[in-house]
Amino acid sequence: MPTRAPTPLLLFLFLLAVAGAAHGRVISDVVDGGGLAGASTVLRLPSEASAAVGADGGGGGCEMTYGFLPCTDTVAGNLFLVLAYGFLMFKAATYLSAGSELLLEILGPGIVGGLFLPILGALPDAMLILVSGLSGSKEVAQSQVLIGMGLLAGSTVMLLTLLWGSCVVVGKCDLSENSTATDSRDTKGFSLFGSGVSTDAQTSYAARIMAISVIPFIIVQIPKLFKLHSGHRLSVLLGLIVAALLVLAYCLYQVFQPWIQRRRLEYARLKHVMSGLLKHAQKHVFGRLIDEDGTPNVPVIEKLFQKIDLDNDGKLEHGELQAFIIGVKFEDVDLDSSLAVDQIIADFDTSQNDVIEKGEFVNGILRWLEEAKRSVSDSGAYSKKFLQDFHTRTRDEHNLLLGKDDEDGEAIENPTWTSIKAISLLLLGTAMAAAFADPLVDAVHNFSNATSIPSFFISFIAMPLATNSSEAVSAIIFASRKKQRTLSLTFSEVYGAVTMNNTLCLAVFLALVYVRGLTWDFSSEVLIIFLVCTIMGLFTSFRTSFPLWTCFVAYLLYPLSLIMVYVLDFKFGWS
Repeated sequence: MPTRAPTPLLLFLFLLAVAGAAHGRVISDVVDGGGLAGASTVLRLPSEASAAVGADGGGGGCEMTYGFLPCTDTVAGNLFLVLAYGFLMFKAATYLSAGSELLLEILGPGIVGGLFLPILGALPDAMLILVSGLSGSKEVAQSQVLIGMGLLAGSTVMLLTLLWGSCVVVGKCDLSENSTATDSRDTKGFSLFGSGVSTDAQTSYAARIMAISVIPFIIVQIPKLFKLHSGHRLSVLLGLIVAALLVLAYCLYQVFQPWIQRRRLEYARLKHVMSGLLKHAQKHVFGRLIDEDGTPNVPVIEKLFQKIDLDNDGKLEHGELQAFIIGVKFEDVDLDSSLAVDQIIADFDTSQNDVIEKGEFVNGILRWLEEAKRSVSDSGAYSKKFLQDFHTRTRDEHNLLLGKDDEDGEAIENPTWTSIKAISLLLLGTAMAAAFADPLVDAVHNFSNATSIPSFFISFIAMPLATNSSEAVSAIIFASRKKQRTLSLTFSEVYGAVTMNNTLCLAVFLALVYVRGLTWDFSSEVLIIFLVCTIMGLFTSFRTSFPLWTCFVAYLLYPLSLIMVYVLDFKFGWS
């Protein structure tokens, strides 16, 4: 998926400053017992917290994370901390994603793309799960580990329901008579049966792998299923071993069967064609494609169309496009001109008549320009050299995915600087995830105590937004291209993320339960993970076309999951 440059570090430093200064705010509370009126700070510094504990005779006050981060007893203060630390975890996930993509640029696919990138993508969730039961006494860990289970269940359910359904909505195209989506054609509006999305067969394989990944959950529930009085600790250990083996097997599968990487290569080829043609047009057409203020120059784009249209019939055919591409001369990349033409026609030809008309050409170039601008700019702002930057980036990406180097033996410009940047982003993301996971868990726990809302529901709803929102936004933007190949890649990565939740994140959780001797009592939570993964896994494993009505199946599973946990835990006493 397209990668955006990370926001500067000053953002989270600013939030820390705000959090530290917020302890000066005071909320006056009326205490019913005895008619006393008092005031408590929203956020307390260590000295104030100690004083509060002393005033209560050692029984009250909040506990500083690391002994210096602010804490609170109030609902408003804890809500602020949850939002602040959640934002910092979101930035940690963003930095890890950006660093991973740079690492892929440097080292190429294979082990990096198949092994390290999936693990790095799941790192924020795994870190939060780990710290939820790592610190404090066994009793505190047992109460806080429910937050980790809430995150694990919430992340999986959100990806397969809200995100999956949203990708169907934004990626929908007209369905043909054989129920196959027609790329880029969306004329039937929100027809429940007439519009939808299509994926390829390999995406169904990814869904089957995701369905298989629930096996460790089944293993760990065996004593509960058969009402055994012993064997609980053994089942946790067996579930841990199986989950770890599945992580290894999945990563090796990605290394030796890198079909997701091949999809990225196809998209990289198209992007390089885009960049080469835009760069050539910017230099050789009469006028510039982009005005000084960054606005696309439509008359110049129309002149470019007329230049390519050799017979002046108002349509660009295969031979005319191939002649133009040969004239561009992609000296820096060995490019198949016939394949490039096929990709351009597939991307521009919304009428599906195998030629490109003027309106389709103008709309296609405008979309290319916007994508080029977004790819090289963090804010999407206009830069005079963005076409050159886009061309350089796409050339390097294309060469690296092919496993080729440039003539000078270096795959990218300034490889040393790129390596430093990649390592710095990965270290920064890892450090932030490690540093702010514990405060976020504490804030959620305290917010749960202040509001009497079970911590599971808070972590189920809120924490996946912090760790998965960056990838969710990228997935939705990618799906909006309304192409089968981009939708296939989008859904494959959604299934891959759930697979890592069910294997790597669960392995971390089970290791925590086993090492600390915690009680495994998450039957309702495991049930919703199993049901959602099984329903969506079976639903997507044996079909490649999804009409618009299928998004409602996914959307409804989200509230049903919450209702099911509430009913089973608080009405039937499963917890």
